Amino acid sequence: MKVIICGAGQVGWQIARHLSGELNDVTVVDNNPDLVRRATETLDVQGIAGFASYPDVLERAGARDADMIIAATHSDEVNMVTCQMAHSVFSIQRKIARLRSKSYLEAIHRDLYRRDHLPIDVVISPEREVAAAAMRRLSAPAAFDTELFMDGKAQLLGIRIAEDCPIVNTPLRQLTDLFSTLSAIVVGIRRDGTLFAPESEDQLFVGDECYVFTSVQDVDRTMEVFGKSQKKQDRVVIVGGGNVGLEVARTLEEREGRIRAKVIERDRRCAELAAESLERTIVLNGDGLDSALLSEAGIERADAMLAVTDDDRTNMLAAVRAKAEGCPLAIALINDPSMVALMGPLGIDAYINPRATTVSSILRHIRHGRVRQVYSIGDAEAEVIEAEVLSTSPMAGQKLRDIDFPEGVLVGAVRKGDEVLRPTGSLRIDEKDVVAIFAMANDVPEVERLMQVSIDFF
Repeated sequence: MKVIICGAGQVGWQIARHLSGELNDVTVVDNNPDLVRRATETLDVQGIAGFASYPDVLERAGARDADMIIAATHSDEVNMVTCQMAHSVFSIQRKIARLRSKSYLEAIHRDLYRRDHLPIDVVISPEREVAAAAMRRLSAPAAFDTELFMDGKAQLLGIRIAEDCPIVNTPLRQLTDLFSTLSAIVVGIRRDGTLFAPESEDQLFVGDECYVFTSVQDVDRTMEVFGKSQKKQDRVVIVGGGNVGLEVARTLEEREGRIRAKVIERDRRCAELAAESLERTIVLNGDGLDSALLSEAGIERADAMLAVTDDDRTNMLAAVRAKAEGCPLAIALINDPSMVALMGPLGIDAYINPRATTVSSILRHIRHGRVRQVYSIGDAEAEVIEAEVLSTSPMAGQKLRDIDFPEGVLVGAVRKGDEVLRPTGSLRIDEKDVVAIFAMANDVPEVERLMQVSIDFF
């Protein structure tokens, strides 16, 4: 498949990494030559320096025979015009655009444009993706990371092991005997900054960060087994009233049940716009790092605090301040994955990576075939790949114990029909089963070979 990716920032680079690694013909376009150079030097892609919306630039990028274009620059207008050029001039079949403006998104949502006039097949909103990620964090407040799989029937949980965890120093193979009806399985462990796929004899130690796959029905019980209590989130303080904060607050207002939310926004004009847009949410104008303002927002009585400004350092400091003021759950929006390592030492409970959520959303829409979802773990250290098993896959007809998986690969869940099953050695994998696999980054190509998923996209 020939793909043109417009925008070589973190989102564009990550998408290019995934698609080029799957032997697709990828060309990256950006008006910043340095970003183009970085992409071509680190990835197996071609690069074109220039404005993505210009027809001559798209021509040089090979738009005449491209199968798909992904417009992920920082400008909504450039992304929309790029898709228009791709459709009108080059007849590219599939067009995906990242849009952030609320006005554009509302117009599209209300069908205020004609499909043939603004030909975009899929619109990705980073703010809405982040809001959805925030809701997932709040649904499992004791987890530092979480993602849904298998149409919402299975969930990946990132759990930090504390001293009161009842299964500390217990070999993982014994968990099946101790909790025979529990669907949970540990697929990844980060210890002393290093992530690895554990073996059955490995144990969990205090300070470990583990990734656990379980069915949604077993989430509460899984958290209890790992020494975490689930508490309903009734009071939420949001630091940052920009596009992301506003979308999170609006989502909370639409959520069932009575959730009392307050927004703190430093910019007066932005705070006024947020107050006008929200119905039941109180908006305070001021610095989210100000102890007095946090106290006025009721941070000591809040169940959770979300720091979602456009500055990573501000978000992390706001989370630390909220914890110091007595808030039990602090979640920070972090764009730079290298800063995630500071979460533990600073006492921050969970984080949201907007770029990772946007990349995962785009990949879900690209992969309309056998690959159903891809979720990146940490700083692209590992991936969870959900895919349907083909009849030609080496896995089809085999029991899990007989499949030659690399050492850095573990199966997290298997779906047969509507039922999500805990993977066991005797479980047979059949055609059309859906399998969720945790794989270290170096082992992803082998997983794709086993599942034969790299050629079927749309």
